Amino acid sequence: MKLEQLVKKASDGGKVALEGVITTIQDDIYYLALRMLVNPEDAKDATQEILIKIITKLSTFQFKSSFKTWVYSVATNYLLTNKKILDKELGLTFEMYQADLESDLEPPAELEQSAEYPLLVNEVRIACTMAMLLCLNQSHRLAYILGDIFELDHEEASKTLSMSKENYRKQLSRARAKVTKFTATSCGLISENAKCACEQKLKGAIHRGRVQPNRINFATESPFTYIEIKQKVSETQEDLKTINMQSLIPRYKSPKKFGEMIETLMENIE
Repeated sequence: MKLEQLVKKASDGGKVALEGVITTIQDDIYYLALRMLVNPEDAKDATQEILIKIITKLSTFQFKSSFKTWVYSVATNYLLTNKKILDKELGLTFEMYQADLESDLEPPAELEQSAEYPLLVNEVRIACTMAMLLCLNQSHRLAYILGDIFELDHEEASKTLSMSKENYRKQLSRARAKVTKFTATSCGLISENAKCACEQKLKGAIHRGRVQPNRINFATESPFTYIEIKQKVSETQEDLKTINMQSLIPRYKSPKKFGEMIETLMENIE
């Protein structure tokens, strides 16, 4: 059954249809929240809150756009306005991030001989690539995520963010320029002249608790090793390297099956 048909049945009170709607959209919402917030636990909590909003507002959907566009609109509005999320914003800048990348650099030494080394260095790569976007303000970050990671066309992305296509294009262009400029000078995957390299950040990342060998958040789901990613990026045209690096982050699925938690979600609404 098509998503819009499920939505119609769910709006009419169909519990099974509602479960189907939630199951269909939860992974997209989780990945959007994860790319926006980086922290998996924060993304999981945000996903639940967004799904509750979607359930409560489902009857207001008028089928004038695709349901996915409406879902993204509800999700982005939550991510831009929720106080808990706003309070956790770090105020990170690219200058601050560059200084952090260029500190604690040392050879991986004995770690390089361990069986876990490929997984750990890939964890550094993914976590760093995702956290990089925290240097953008929220509106620029969302424009970049929707445009270059979710690859929405300008029409859908501008509707999602409730702005004109012209304004959206400007937001995306500015965000893309900032991320591209930063990676071109500061990321060892993109530039041979950059001081930072994932291998040399590993020991410091473990020492600071940013990478925990006994709790891998990202790398276990990556279909590519760090070496494979490095090769793929090196073979990419210069102007596409940054986008390629960001798009090679796996499409993480929601760790919870919210579709099976209808009663719990409904209790949270009440």
